[in-house]
Amino acid sequence: MSVTPLRPRPVTNARTSVEVAAKLAQIFAKTAGDYDESAAFPHENIFRLHDAGLISLTASVEFGGAGAGLAEASEVIREIARGEPSTALILIMQYINLATLPKGRWPEHLARKVIGDAVENGALINAFRVEPELGTPLRGGLPATTARRTADGWSISGRKIYSTGAEGLTWAIVWARTDEAEPRVGGFLVPMGAPGLRIEKTWNPLGMRATGSHDVVLQDVWVPLDHAADVRPPSEWDTRGEGQAAWFGTLPGALYSGVAEAARDWLVGFLKERIPTNLGQPLATVPRVQQAVGEIEELIAINRRLILSAARDVDEGRPFTLSEAGLIKVVTTENAIAAVEKALKLTGNHGISRNNPLERHHRDVLCGRIHSPQEDVVRLSAGKLALGI
Repeated sequence: MSVTPLRPRPVTNARTSVEVAAKLAQIFAKTAGDYDESAAFPHENIFRLHDAGLISLTASVEFGGAGAGLAEASEVIREIARGEPSTALILIMQYINLATLPKGRWPEHLARKVIGDAVENGALINAFRVEPELGTPLRGGLPATTARRTADGWSISGRKIYSTGAEGLTWAIVWARTDEAEPRVGGFLVPMGAPGLRIEKTWNPLGMRATGSHDVVLQDVWVPLDHAADVRPPSEWDTRGEGQAAWFGTLPGALYSGVAEAARDWLVGFLKERIPTNLGQPLATVPRVQQAVGEIEELIAINRRLILSAARDVDEGRPFTLSEAGLIKVVTTENAIAAVEKALKLTGNHGISRNNPLERHHRDVLCGRIHSPQEDVVRLSAGKLALGI
């Protein structure tokens, strides 16, 4: 689909951005089933987000963005995910990069280029880190993707998998090692239209089907010298890069909480309308059902409070550890999954029918377990920290 960029309409404050996101989510929900079935990239949704001023929400005001913090971004992501969660995941990656690039080691002119492109044209960016052999770098190891130094730049070759948003991106941050005797590792800024870069459409998952997370293959892709945006010895890297851990720990929980809320909303409508012959009144009047819905509300309420509390701590500069970030991600995604599973138990065959959206919400919410950091890594790290090991 060809989309003509629009000048974004600036979002003036947090309340406005969340309200705009909620209205867009209602629009996105109408075509969410179509995107799920086709696994097509949601170009139209991204177009609308840019038109509404939400694509560059977390870019700093200095760079032309709205300067939103993590709390506001979390609420926007939750609302968008209620409508179409694949779009929300693409937006998560955008928000994290736009918010954190200027605070890292990137040359300022590169950060301005990428962020200005997002503000003016709705350009998307994401980091490509995962590889067939390596898996996620969070579990350790050097990437096979290699940047070879040339006379006037870098020549990059390798394969990246699970490259969220690949079809719709303008920029990629490619995680690669140098070919030096003592390799350095880090992010190289690569235009998605660069010669030698191609997308192989391999993404065919159970849920979150419209994220366009295909394989990206690079064969002697040239970039200028300064596009080695942040390259350093492996020992100097933490597990996520400065500033990003809290965002990666919080925003996935917001997304999957939004999916759980969408499932809850459908369930409530079903329970009010469904009148079994032997009961003679809506299922919503049955105390056992009311209690079960209350259990779902409990999980959703805990998630919302936990996510907003953590996000505000980050925005206000209070201490926030890597361990806490991982635990919040695990707890909130597991709560969201439990909420949707409880909804399925209440609806029986109706819930798993492809004529209803609940089964889609279930498939989507299960993907929360896949995102890094994963449960075993998070809990092992937290346990070691508590034990002083």
